[in-house]
Amino acid sequence: MKQLPIVAIVGRPNVGKSTLFNRLVGKKLALVDDRPGVTRDRREGDANLLGVDFKIIDTAGFETDDPQTLPGRMRAQTQAAVQGADVALFMIDARAGLMPLDEEIARWLRSEDTPVVVVANKAEGKAGEHGVIEAFNLGFGEPVPLSAEHGEGIADLFTELLPYIDKVESEDGEEDAEEDEESGPLKLAIVGRPNAGKSTLINKILGEQRMITGPEAGITRDSIAIDWDWKAPDGTVRPVRLIDTAGMRKRAKVQDKLEKLSVADGLHAVDFAEVVVLLLDATLGLEAQDLRIADKVLQEGRALIIALSKWDVAADPPSLFQGVRTALDEGLAQVKGLPLLTVSGETGRGVDQLLQVAHETRDAWSKRISTGQLNRWFEKAIEANPPPAPGGRRIKLRYLTQARNRPPSFVLFGTRVDQLPESYRRYLINGIRRDLGFGAVPVRLTVRAPKNPFD
Repeated sequence: MKQLPIVAIVGRPNVGKSTLFNRLVGKKLALVDDRPGVTRDRREGDANLLGVDFKIIDTAGFETDDPQTLPGRMRAQTQAAVQGADVALFMIDARAGLMPLDEEIARWLRSEDTPVVVVANKAEGKAGEHGVIEAFNLGFGEPVPLSAEHGEGIADLFTELLPYIDKVESEDGEEDAEEDEESGPLKLAIVGRPNAGKSTLINKILGEQRMITGPEAGITRDSIAIDWDWKAPDGTVRPVRLIDTAGMRKRAKVQDKLEKLSVADGLHAVDFAEVVVLLLDATLGLEAQDLRIADKVLQEGRALIIALSKWDVAADPPSLFQGVRTALDEGLAQVKGLPLLTVSGETGRGVDQLLQVAHETRDAWSKRISTGQLNRWFEKAIEANPPPAPGGRRIKLRYLTQARNRPPSFVLFGTRVDQLPESYRRYLINGIRRDLGFGAVPVRLTVRAPKNPFD
């Protein structure tokens, strides 16, 4: 299971720790009052900052008291929270300036191993400027000025937290990758127009030294899952679940509705698949209906492979292959470079390669990039090709985060991003695919303005 980064907010009483906590978790979980000591126990919540998830801890105000007293026990809770955190947000009151207790907390934090980011709260307006400058003297680098109450400075806080979030994600990455690979069988659907050779190919896949451990009914009323173990050429055994559609061949007997019903039935299996193989008849080539099926699969966010069947009887194979490749890249310009393979259900030629590529495609479809790595790439991408300035007003792109995988989905934050041309979005999507290992899987990109993301 993915481990969320842990961020602890520490500071003397009444500097605004609970206000920031409530803003980051998006609801009031901590009491907020002008009196010191309102928070007596540390509170934990799931926070989201500009699309990045982490766990936030709101600690009691740090006071110097005997460990047996209530304030002393509150201090012990704070120490435990910091020791278990990946980074501590040390909050001061910029309007009040540094107090002796702030300096004592700083000395204690320097004795701990937890990284520290200083946050100068209540920094809005000129009243907080002096306190921000004073905060440099704490010895933790440049402080982050913000207003927890009004949401100002949140984007700058995100920038400071990125390295620590990235570190946790990187350490967790290998474990997540192993877990993803072992989480279950490859869910594979094979679709295509009638007579493309689907039945022959499925029979070849499920025959010859492959053990069927199904069929197992129950995914839907019309579909079945056929499980078997595929023995790869390298000797490894990998589980595969073929999402097949019961009744496809039966419905195909209705001649006047042959194509419509068969295609609709086949696409029903797409809902339960991770990777979809669109089978084309090599004797007929690529037709408009094939492109419609492919577009539907991509709209559903599934990984797509194109396979030319009946390759053993194809005429002029090199010319045919190049013609289909060109037509695919033109007809599906949003995902240029889709895997294009050749197979024969009769001879079994290309079946192992098809299954190998299907596994590799699922890996790309499931891939997750750490926020730090993603933004390092992002900075280079916008430096190489800055966004346009429609009407003479510059579009400022700030951050890019991966909101989810399967399919890979990204959120772009910036000012005036609603005016970002589709061509520039396509530039970013193509770069993500090319440079970050996503290949030709469908990548989604949405935009959001970060000025005050919590309102």
